[in-house]
Amino acid sequence: MTDPHRCHRETPSLFLGLVRWDSCLDTDEEHVNFAKSDELNRAHSENREREEPDGPLKFELDICHQDPEYKSPAPLPHAQVKLITSWEAGWNVTNAIQGIFVLGLPYALLHSGYSGLLLIVLAAAFCCYTGKILIACLYEENENGQLIRVRDTYEDIANACCKKLSPNLGGMVVNVTQVVELIMTCILYLVVSGNLLSHSFPYVPVTEKTWSVFAFVTLLPCIFIRTLKIVSKLSQLCSLVHFVIIFVVITYCLTQMHQWSWAKFRLSLEFENFLVSVGVIIFSYTSQIFLPTLEGNMKNPGEFRCMLNWTHFFACILKTTFALTAFLSWGEKTKEVITDNLPSFLETPVNLCLLTKALLSYPLPFFAATEIVYSCISKDNHSNYRSPLLALTVRGSFLLLTLLMAMFTPHFALLMGLSGSVTGAAMTFLLPSLFHLKLKWKKLSFLEKCADISVFILGFLCSLAGIVCSIKGLLEVFGGV
Repeated sequence: MTDPHRCHRETPSLFLGLVRWDSCLDTDEEHVNFAKSDELNRAHSENREREEPDGPLKFELDICHQDPEYKSPAPLPHAQVKLITSWEAGWNVTNAIQGIFVLGLPYALLHSGYSGLLLIVLAAAFCCYTGKILIACLYEENENGQLIRVRDTYEDIANACCKKLSPNLGGMVVNVTQVVELIMTCILYLVVSGNLLSHSFPYVPVTEKTWSVFAFVTLLPCIFIRTLKIVSKLSQLCSLVHFVIIFVVITYCLTQMHQWSWAKFRLSLEFENFLVSVGVIIFSYTSQIFLPTLEGNMKNPGEFRCMLNWTHFFACILKTTFALTAFLSWGEKTKEVITDNLPSFLETPVNLCLLTKALLSYPLPFFAATEIVYSCISKDNHSNYRSPLLALTVRGSFLLLTLLMAMFTPHFALLMGLSGSVTGAAMTFLLPSLFHLKLKWKKLSFLEKCADISVFILGFLCSLAGIVCSIKGLLEVFGGV
């Protein structure tokens, strides 16, 4: 195992810490998009009645159809609502599933061999499926057999499943899980930004933590972001920067085709490294934490499933192409972050692009976390007035919190991996499948029940593996092993 102390000294090791120890994080990575408050969501859903796209939920990437009779509800005057198009929703999902972890996919292939290629495809299908069943939990049939959206958020789904035990217990657990994951992701972007700046300008006598403060200053305008529309535009820019990075790497790899050899793929696998690869591949697709709100804020929600299909399909194609060409180019010399394999004349510009991507990614989880907390604070306030001062206070406090944790949290990569192994797996696999079984059990076919149970088992195993690896790393750091 790589020495975790290097996570804050070298560019590859920082990402390796995330790859190895955050094997069950969405993140990302990364993962990490937008959530609106309960109040805003309910503003959309008052008197809303619309049908789910035709056809049952399918495990494969099926094609959905827009309901021609569906009309989007008009937002209430008091809510700051700007509905997003299907294209903007697609950019949001793309940003969530095309995060920084993609740069570790070639390294994942190094340790997973041919099975890694299959995992990239299966992970797209699994994560697309759990996104669909999560949205299905928002709907119930009325007396006429029509599907009506009766819930708005992940919290509402959890409360519906746990109402016999405690009316608000499920929602509280989900909200805490979401906020922890989102804040850890925000901190990640600050740490990564400081690391990239430090390595892009090594001749400047400034520490990484100081560079993180400089990055923090550029993020101060985030406290004034109030609508999902603005976040969607930032998401689009972030995705475009990501595509530039991928294009540069793939183009360079194509110039090295003369070195390609399928013999570079391993047939024998090391179990622990294979688990790391599984975590990186699966959780580079996660976006479930934001899907209920994203679907509820679309102008044409009937296009949601179709958008989800295409975004995951193209992500699968792009990730497979990127990981394969990069690994074939460098083989056993493939580094944890593939950009570190690039020649020096490309490495610095690409690192600056990564910095831009990290800064553009920060507003997404930040906005989501602050909206969740703000909705919880103002839940009991039935007034239509949303206090601007309270909103600014919540955003400002969270912004400062992420900086302080980025500056002073020791062994952040390991701690993030430990928390992500629980929160990421829960929000992506465990809870969607469990909630779907709970709410739709009588209406599910035998195969659908088997699919949900299989997804739950997969999520449990990934979470367990991530927890074990993270604890082992912490013990090694603190001299326990």
